[in-house]
Amino acid sequence: MSAGQAPNGGAAGHGVHTDPAALDELTEAARHEHDEVGPDGAVAGYRAIRTLRLSVELRRQLRRRRTQLVLGFVMVLPFILVLAFQVGQSSPNRRSGGFVDLATASAPNFVVLALFVAGGFLLPTIVALFFGDTVASEASWSSLKYLLAIPVPRHRVLRQKAVASGLLSLGALVLLPLVSLAVGLLWYGAGDAISPTGDAIPFDRSLLVLAAAIGYLVIQLAWVAALALLLSVSTDAPLGAVGGAVLAAILSQILDQITALGSLRNYLPTHYAYAWMDLIATDVDWTNIAAGVLSAVAYATVLGLLAARRFAVKDITS
Repeated sequence: MSAGQAPNGGAAGHGVHTDPAALDELTEAARHEHDEVGPDGAVAGYRAIRTLRLSVELRRQLRRRRTQLVLGFVMVLPFILVLAFQVGQSSPNRRSGGFVDLATASAPNFVVLALFVAGGFLLPTIVALFFGDTVASEASWSSLKYLLAIPVPRHRVLRQKAVASGLLSLGALVLLPLVSLAVGLLWYGAGDAISPTGDAIPFDRSLLVLAAAIGYLVIQLAWVAALALLLSVSTDAPLGAVGGAVLAAILSQILDQITALGSLRNYLPTHYAYAWMDLIATDVDWTNIAAGVLSAVAYATVLGLLAARRFAVKDITS
């Protein structure tokens, strides 16, 4: 044994096994192993479009307990409202008063009530939950950095998660009036939609009006979605992102009740939240509806661009 070798046959002082035949085989294998590179610099065969498929993300979100609880509560809410009217009202099917008083007049009126009671807090909370939890939850689980290391481009991560959240939010927004309509037909019948001003809208036309009201709500709540997404990419705490968006909606509603603000209230994102109720009339005034759409689109665009910019430059450590 020479002085430069350790007793086990490895390099002196290191105890590392060096089999010349094995080293030759590894060297030869490495020499013949070449990763083909495409024109864009990516490994041949890699396609960003194949990563984080929307169907996979949707199935993953639908399996989550919070999604199942939210959708379940949306389906139960109309039955709770019916029970409340059965217990607390001795003379149903009233034909005068406000939207709450008219709720039992017909199925369309019952749908209007469901949208009315859910529009102030429940629907913004649902949208904030789906959008605020989407990226922040990945960061809280320390899986976001591995998702990007697959690699999935950042813009695709944000887009796929935003689309999945949007579809879930849309599903909840559509599910509520659909279940409410079915429950209303069962309990109150397919009568005309009666407005507080006394206008009567035929049942078939009232369905179109309700569809337009749902469309308006989808657009109006876009600002909540964009704000929740911005907060979601800015923090690793899902509860903080969801809570921040919900608190912003509540604060805006509180400020909108302060008449001393005057015309400044017109610039609050929730000022036109109930403009869809103007649709329940024979002669529709589109002024507030158009202003509400413009306001929601403006807020959603600015906040959405800020979210994309923030996520593009953010240092992902979790």
